[in-house]
Amino acid sequence: MGSITKNKFVLVSFFLLWGFINSEYLAETQKDSIINLFCIESIKEEMSKANLNYDVKIARDTCDCYLREFLNSTSHQNSIDKCKLEAKKKFNL
Repeated sequence: MGSITKNKFVLVSFFLLWGFINSEYLAETQKDSIINLFCIESIKEEMSKANLNYDVKIARDTCDCYLREFLNSTSHQNSIDKCKLEAKKKFNL
């Protein structure tokens, strides 16, 4: 009887842990998606103000750069500045 109770405990613990890990992953994915949406909208607005035609490739590339840099550093502004500069060079803006 003790063996069955132990197996149930292990099984329940596994599912609880799996659920926790999965929910953390989903929260990160949603957070990145929200940040990405704001980033793309910001790029659309900046391109419009600069009288440039909006290009999805530029926006995606720049936002991917921003997310990568922001996750690797602590500075929001440094990430923006670096990725804007890279986009200007890469896409001849």
